[in-house]
Amino acid sequence: MKKFVVLVSILMIVSILAACGAPAATQAPAVPAKKVALIIAQGGLGDKSYNDLAYSGFQRAIKDFGIEGKAIESADPVGEGEQLLRTAAKNGYDLVITLEYSHFDPLARVAPDYPKTLFAIVNIGVDQPNVVTVLFKEQEGSFLAGALAAMVTTMPNNPKVNADKVIGAIGGTQSAGIDKFLVGFEEGAHYIDPNVQVLKAYSESFGDPTKGKELTVSMFEQKADIVYQVAGGTGTGVFAAAEEQNHYAIGVDSDQDGLKPGFILTSMIKRTDNAIYDMIGKLVKGELKGGTTLEYGLKEDGVGISPMTYTKTDVPADFLTKIEDIKAKIISGEIKVTDVTKK
Repeated sequence: MKKFVVLVSILMIVSILAACGAPAATQAPAVPAKKVALIIAQGGLGDKSYNDLAYSGFQRAIKDFGIEGKAIESADPVGEGEQLLRTAAKNGYDLVITLEYSHFDPLARVAPDYPKTLFAIVNIGVDQPNVVTVLFKEQEGSFLAGALAAMVTTMPNNPKVNADKVIGAIGGTQSAGIDKFLVGFEEGAHYIDPNVQVLKAYSESFGDPTKGKELTVSMFEQKADIVYQVAGGTGTGVFAAAEEQNHYAIGVDSDQDGLKPGFILTSMIKRTDNAIYDMIGKLVKGELKGGTTLEYGLKEDGVGISPMTYTKTDVPADFLTKIEDIKAKIISGEIKVTDVTKK
C-alpha cells in the first residue's frame, strides 16, 4: 500500500513539473497593432466640416482599437495625390484611407503596385481588389434639408425670410460628388413646392471664405433667404453672410449650427466619423475586405439633419413632423432620391 501511495505521489509531481515546463510555443503570439493612415482632403484639418468630423472618428478608433494611426496633411492634396498614396504604402500601413475625392485616379494606378496594402477611398468608387469604397447617400440627407428650406422660405412672422420662393446652394467644385448634395437639395425643395427656385453656384475652392461670402450675398440679392453650403472651409463665408444679412445658411458634413447660432437653420450631417470608425473596427476584426463597397444612408444613420439646437423654435412643429415623415418614406423606398453618381 505504501508503495502505491509513493508511486501516485511521484506521478503527481511529474505531472505538475510537466505543466510548469510547458513550452512557450503553446501560448498565442502577440499580435502587432494595426497601422492606419488617414490622408486629409482639401480644406485641411480645422475646416469644422468634412475633414474634422472624419478625423474625430479616426481618433476614436485609435483610442478604442489600439491601432497605430497617423493623419497625413498636404498643402496640395490634389497635385500630390499619387505621392501621398505611395509614401503611405511604402511606410507599411495596413490600411491607407484617403478622404480626397480627386485621388480616385492616382489610387487606381497606385493600388496594384502594393497588393498587400489595403486602401480605402471616401465618396467615390475605385475598382481594385485591394481598395474599399466608402460611399454616403448624401442626396438623402440633402433632400431633407431642401424640404425644410422650402417650407421655411415663405413662412410668415420670421424676420430671416422673405415672401419670395427662392433658396440657394453653393458647391465647392462642380463634380458628381458635390452635385449629389445639390440635386438632392433641389429635389427635396421641389417635393414640397415645385415653384421654389433653387439658385446654384460653385466656389471652385474648399478653403476660400471670401468667395463663399461673395456668392452668398449675390444669392441674397436675388431674393434667396436660405443658402446651403457644400464647400468645406469656404462655407464659413456663407455663414458670415447669413449673419450679416439676417438670413439663414445650412451647414454640411458635421453639425455646424453652433458656428453662427440662430443663423444656420440646420446642417446636413454626413457621418464620416462613424464610417471611419466602423471601417477600422472591421480591419481589426479581420472583416474588412478589398474590392467591396460600404454605403451609409438614412437607414444606416450615415446621413441626416442636425437637431437644430438653436433654430428649432423658429419653425412650426408640423414642419419637423413633415421632415420625419419624408425621412420614413425615403427609408422605405416610397420616395426615390436621385444619385447623380450612378447615372
